[in-house]
Amino acid sequence: MTLSRPAEDEVDRLVAAWKQERPDLDVTPLEVLSRVSRLSRHLERERRAAFASHDIESWEFDVLTALRRSGEPYELSPGALLRATLVTSGTMTNRIDRLAAAGLVTRRPDPEDRRGVLVRLTRAGMDRVDAAFADLLRRERELLAGLDPHEQRALACLLRTLLVPFDAPSDTLDNGLR
Repeated sequence: MTLSRPAEDEVDRLVAAWKQERPDLDVTPLEVLSRVSRLSRHLERERRAAFASHDIESWEFDVLTALRRSGEPYELSPGALLRATLVTSGTMTNRIDRLAAAGLVTRRPDPEDRRGVLVRLTRAGMDRVDAAFADLLRRERELLAGLDPHEQRALACLLRTLLVPFDAPSDTLDNGLR
């Protein structure tokens, strides 16, 4: 794969400035990770815009898509939702309360655990998350239009290599989430 050099970006200017000011430091990581960080901020703005057009917030999308991905009957325990969204139990309880008040999810007793509950996606929740997800994918395809399919696969592979160590299960508790 031969990569042509696009126009200079903000990270190029940042790296050049650091090389000038601190020639004793190897600032090579900035060339990758500063771009990932800046791209993350741009992507988050696009996500918020896609969700806003469907009257949904990012955190709602995260919970609703976890339920949607679970398959029929589109329900999970609060603990499974915690693991899927990486938030605390208090935060998840608040989120489930708000989604239930909006008619996007319901709660029911867990027949396998008398103390537990299951959270189920409603038809309104499914319609809302499906529309927001389709819009998000359309916007993300537009963002990737500058890369051909081979470049997109290569980039996905490289990013996976960087991400895997962060997503690996750990033997220690990470704020009670694992």
